[in-house]
Amino acid sequence: MKYLIYGLTIFGLILNAGASEWSGYIAGELRFFSESPLGIDQYEDFNLSLAAQPEYRHEWDDGYQTFTFVPFIRLDQHDTERSHFDIRELTWLKATSDWELRVGIRKLFWGVTESQHLVDIINQTDMVEHSDGEEKLGQPMVNLALIRDWGTVDLFMLPGFRERTFPGREGRLLSNGIPIDTEQTRYESGAEERHVDWAIRWEHTLGDWELGLSHFAGTNREPNLLPGTDGAGKFVLIPYYEQIDQTGFDVQITKEDILWKLEMISRQNDEGRFTALTGGLEYTFVGIFESDADLGVLTEYLFDDRFDNATTPFENDMMLGMRLALNDAQSTELLAGAIFDLDSSASFYLIEASRRLGDSWKLSLEGYFYVDIPEDDLAYGYRNEDFLQLELAWYF
Repeated sequence: MKYLIYGLTIFGLILNAGASEWSGYIAGELRFFSESPLGIDQYEDFNLSLAAQPEYRHEWDDGYQTFTFVPFIRLDQHDTERSHFDIRELTWLKATSDWELRVGIRKLFWGVTESQHLVDIINQTDMVEHSDGEEKLGQPMVNLALIRDWGTVDLFMLPGFRERTFPGREGRLLSNGIPIDTEQTRYESGAEERHVDWAIRWEHTLGDWELGLSHFAGTNREPNLLPGTDGAGKFVLIPYYEQIDQTGFDVQITKEDILWKLEMISRQNDEGRFTALTGGLEYTFVGIFESDADLGVLTEYLFDDRFDNATTPFENDMMLGMRLALNDAQSTELLAGAIFDLDSSASFYLIEASRRLGDSWKLSLEGYFYVDIPEDDLAYGYRNEDFLQLELAWYF
C-alpha cells in the first residue's frame, strides 16, 4: 500500500509541475432503419443513443513527456451490447530528438486509401459503433519509435488481445440477423487473449512519396464466424481468432492536384497465403466555379486473390466517389461514394456530410444503402440494413 501511496504522490507532483488541458465531445445520435430487420429480436425504425469522449492531456519535462487519457462511453436505447465503455487511450510518452517511447493503451492508424484500410491491423474494430469499421478499440502496447534520416522505425509489443465487439440480439447490422455469441469465442493459440503479438513498421517521406512498410505477427483482428448454438439451443455465430503473419505496404504520391494511393498486404494463415490490394487516385478541382470550394473525385479498385473464398465482400470491386469541401467558416464537407461488385449486381452507397454550428457544435449526417445483394455475397446479410444517421455533437 505504501508503494501505491508513494507512486500516487509522485504522479501528483508531476501533474502539478506541468501543463494540463481537457477537451473532447458529447454527442447525441439518431438512427433510422427504413426496412424491417431479419432477426425477430431486433428493433425497427428509430434508435437513440448518447456518447461522450473526453480527453485529458498533461505535459511536463519541457514537453518531452506527455500523459494522455481518452475514455469513451455510449448509452444505446435498444442494444445492450452497444451500451459500452472503453479506454481509447491511456498512454505515457517520453520523447527525445531521435527516439520516442510510448507505454499504455493507444489507438493509431495506418493506411492511405478511402474505401478500406488493409494495412491497418494494430487496433481491434469496435463494430457496435459503426458497420464501416472505422471506429477502433484501444490496444495495450509498448511502442518504441526510432527516428532517423532514412525514416522512422516503430517497434510494437502488443500484450492483451481485444475481442471484436458485435451488436447484441436487439441490435441492427447483424449478418442475416443471426446473433454473434462472444461468450463462446475460440482461439487458435492456447494462450487465447493473453497471446503477445508484435509488429514493426517503417515510414518515410521521399519528396512527393509517402511510404510505409509493416509486418505483424499474432492474433488476427478479424474473426472467422463459425456456426453453433447457444445454451438455449438457438443458432448463433461463434468468433474464431486465428494466428497470422501479415506484411503490408502503403504509398501515397502527391502530384499537383492528384493523390495516387495504394495499400497491399500478403497474409499467411493455416489455409495458406493470400494477397489483397486497394489502389486508386483522388483528383481535386481547386476553387470550382470561381469559389473557395474544392471538389475531389475519387476512384479505387479493391482486389483479393481468394476470390469466392475471401472473407470480405470486396474481392473484385470498384469504388467511385466525390469529396466536396466548401472551405467556409463552418467547415462544411460532403463525401458521397459507391462500391460496385464487378462480378455481380451488388452495390453499396454511402453519403457523409458535416457542418459546424457556431464555435462548439457540429452536425453530421450519414447514409448507408445496400442494393441488389445476391444470396451468395458475403454482404447478403445486410440487405435490409439501409440506415440514415444524424448526430449532433458539442465539443469542449
